[in-house]
Amino acid sequence: MPYLLLIHEPIGQRQARSRADGEAVYQRMLRFAGELKQRGVLRAVESLTSQDEAVRVKVGQGRPQVVDGPFAEAKEMVGGFFLLDCATRDEAIAIARECPAAEWATVEVRATGPCYT
Repeated sequence: MPYLLLIHEPIGQRQARSRADGEAVYQRMLRFAGELKQRGVLRAVESLTSQDEAVRVKVGQGRPQVVDGPFAEAKEMVGGFFLLDCATRDEAIAIARECPAAEWATVEVRATGPCYT
């Protein structure tokens, strides 16, 4: 069953790191992704850029609205994700516990499924 690990990181955390520290963190995440691929549970993985360049689109009363980031009300941003193929929720949680990002961010585990449930 597919599970998504969403990496929620504090706003400004990336800017607070030195370039060397940021590269070291990224390399740890790449190694972790490689291990998951070798185990046969990784479907997809991506790191996301800062929300400073993101936009939010919402349609209200038939009129689309586009709001440019950064988003002042946000305390965290989604910094990336892993899409896994796990036999159970417990397996997905165990993998989330192994994720290096859990040391500096929150790793949310969510099953995929239809939006009507």
